Amino acid sequence: MRLDGRRFSNNVEDRRGSSFSGGKIAGVGGIGAIIIAALIAWLSGENPLSVLFDQTAFTDNSYQVQNYVPTEKEEAYAQFASRILAGTEDVWSQEFQKMGLRYREPKLVLYTGSVQSGCGGATSSVGPFYCSADETIYLDLSFFDQMEQEMGAGGDFAFAYVIAHEVGHHVQHLLGTLDEAHAEMAYQNKTEANRISVRTELQADFYAGVWAYHDNQLFGSLEDGDIEEGLNAASKIGDDYLQKKARGYSVPETFNHGRSDQRVRWLKRGATTGNIKNGDTFSLSYNSL
Repeated sequence: MRLDGRRFSNNVEDRRGSSFSGGKIAGVGGIGAIIIAALIAWLSGENPLSVLFDQTAFTDNSYQVQNYVPTEKEEAYAQFASRILAGTEDVWSQEFQKMGLRYREPKLVLYTGSVQSGCGGATSSVGPFYCSADETIYLDLSFFDQMEQEMGAGGDFAFAYVIAHEVGHHVQHLLGTLDEAHAEMAYQNKTEANRISVRTELQADFYAGVWAYHDNQLFGSLEDGDIEEGLNAASKIGDDYLQKKARGYSVPETFNHGRSDQRVRWLKRGATTGNIKNGDTFSLSYNSL
């Protein structure tokens, strides 16, 4: 991606080196939820979102501040994340204005190890997540190394896709979609709740693509191979791909983020059309997603 000369966001809070213990994590959404799904839900048959909503990760409520010196690579990740967030601010402010709405910018918290959010406490094993209670994205930058080394999903646009996906959840929150989806999930059985989750996640993928389209229109940010990096990342975080990799087979009724082909399709649809109106994943029949 071409980011030279691009501005940094003013909405980044750096909590690296401060570890939190205490509380629960709830009401999150995003790519990082797959980490817990792989470790717990896939092997137990539980709904990964219910695991996220109810997980008690800590025993007390305290912060420990340590002397933390980031590596040069991590600091480059931090600057990259700030520039990508700034790009989402520019794009979504413009898109909301087209709809006659005002875009409220989310905050990005960088942390290491564990963090306290408006939705409760979390460890980095959760991966990147969005909390609608405080309208904040939480990111341990080591996740980018995990994508590259463990998932084979590296590349600057792949990393940008992660951030843009979580911002997509913020867009859903501002438009009322996210809260409606979570409310509906609470009244459904596991299979139906998972299907609603899939619709929610695929729409966030679509919004990430919409951002990429308009960011490129505004700044000429995309280079050859960038979209392919994002599509590769989308394919590597599909429920079917990860379940087969973890245990040799997949269980479709437990899918909560979408199959690889679905995630690729919706990210690509957003990136090629740039039209937010093409991202209604809730009206289509489930088998048409």
